[in-house]
Amino acid sequence: MNFGEETVSKKKIYEGKVINLYLHKVRLQDGNLADREVINHPGGVAILAYKDSETILMVEQYRKPIEKVLLELPAGKLEKNEDTKECGLRELEEETGYKAKSFEYLGKIVSSPGFCNEYIYLYKAENLYDGIIGGDEDEFLNVREIKINHVKEMIKTGQIIDAKTISCFMYL
Repeated sequence: MNFGEETVSKKKIYEGKVINLYLHKVRLQDGNLADREVINHPGGVAILAYKDSETILMVEQYRKPIEKVLLELPAGKLEKNEDTKECGLRELEEETGYKAKSFEYLGKIVSSPGFCNEYIYLYKAENLYDGIIGGDEDEFLNVREIKINHVKEMIKTGQIIDAKTISCFMYL
């Protein structure tokens, strides 16, 4: 069976700083038409940064859509035509104040494929050294050092609920 959907028409509903929202009219496998709301997102990078063999760096950040402070891996949005590795190195330094001598690609995930085309590229950073903490002017973070052997329990107890963070640990 062909599971694809043919786009018959596409209309931009909203254009924002980070996302664009489109309404797609699609033809289904059975010939019927349906609407799909699709968010276009440039994608991002998340970094599993090892301060040492037992300690990783995470950030606490308030996330308005869910009205909660989340504990998550350092991460950020890709700029237009930006290489994923360069984005990851930039975001690591901006969010944690560290640079990495070793920066290894782990894989990629799709965050919410039911309505968004965002890919998040996952990297492992090791052999950290001091850089300059920076970040966006509207971004407020608290860097935390977490023992790697506590992460699984933190996920089970709901202290870590961020999907990209949980997904990244599957690559180890």
